[in-house]
Amino acid sequence: MEADSPARREISLPHKARGFDALPGRDRAVALLEELASADCPYAPVPADRPLALYGAGDLGRLARDFLRTVGKDVVLAIDADARAVAGRADWSGVRLLQPDEATPREKTGVRLAVSIVTGAYVPIERSLLDRGFTDVVPFYDLAESFRDRHPLSNGWFAAPLSAADGARTAAVLENWGDDVSRSHHLQFLAWRRLREEWSFEPAPLPAGSRYFIPDIARVLRDNEILLDAGAHHGSAIRTFLRHTNGKFRKILAVEPDRANRTRLLDTLQDLLPADDRVQAFDFALADRGGEAPFREGLDYASQLSDTGRTIAATRTIDSLEVSPSFIKLHLEGAELAALKGARRTLLDCRPIIAATVYHNDDGIWRTAAWLMETLGDYHFLFRNHSWCGTGSVIYAIPGERTA
Repeated sequence: MEADSPARREISLPHKARGFDALPGRDRAVALLEELASADCPYAPVPADRPLALYGAGDLGRLARDFLRTVGKDVVLAIDADARAVAGRADWSGVRLLQPDEATPREKTGVRLAVSIVTGAYVPIERSLLDRGFTDVVPFYDLAESFRDRHPLSNGWFAAPLSAADGARTAAVLENWGDDVSRSHHLQFLAWRRLREEWSFEPAPLPAGSRYFIPDIARVLRDNEILLDAGAHHGSAIRTFLRHTNGKFRKILAVEPDRANRTRLLDTLQDLLPADDRVQAFDFALADRGGEAPFREGLDYASQLSDTGRTIAATRTIDSLEVSPSFIKLHLEGAELAALKGARRTLLDCRPIIAATVYHNDDGIWRTAAWLMETLGDYHFLFRNHSWCGTGSVIYAIPGERTA
């Protein structure tokens, strides 16, 4: 079967899945976009009008539990395949933990079960839980979306129907990706955001290994990189960078405005690179202009510039830093495009590798990619999803001289 005419399979469930057995070429990708552009979406943000339970007690499960506590909602129980192991951990104290088959019929029908797992496809999880007797199963981020007035977590956003202009700009981006895998992943992202349909392309699975260091990036890294890690969190990307470069680099600049995250980051840096003057950590936030802005801190992964914030953070542009990064990683909870615009001179002068997350708001539909494609000449642009439910999506931009 030709790559631009994939067959499809449909599964009829509360959430639909479509599987494609071939990659879409440019023409097929644009045709599939037209199907997505104006179709009605049967889903909406999910209210917390029933007792709430979580499915999944991993990293996202902990974030979901903390999120619900922050907005004043209790978790009546958590379901996890490894419930017995998790139950012994202090971070789940006070929460009843069960394996899926341990829940009673009343518990299965009496809760809204929010799936807090994005490392696997959502639809099979939903199907399995419905088969076990749970009657109200939703993606956690769809539940979180109903609290946007009091919490800035934005991973559950829904894309409105595309206008003619937005459709044309999105089609142009699809055509300009560097490979058909990028077109597949971009369409998968769009299908979830527009319709809450789970699309998957068999020849384009989610990449194995570390986010930000896909093989296309890892193979062009050198031993004299200057890494600018913005949204450094606890330093996991820096740890992976050191592994891929065998600890050889010129400089690391880590930006993390959240105080608790920065404390953990400094501990990581001290552990990895004690007393190394090539490493600097900064407490400002990146933006398209210098100044100050409200910042919501104390939310772990979700800390960010936000009108709901009670802390005022200093903002800086990358251009104002007077640095020459060769690799820029941005994970800024939706402020990535602003940070890129504040780095225009640096990008043109230094031509760094770029890895920028694009799943926190609708800039990821086309705006961030289009800005990069229109600003940077002779770059190879890729789109990769690193998790499901329209999350973990990263644009990679690799200068042509690195791939020659």
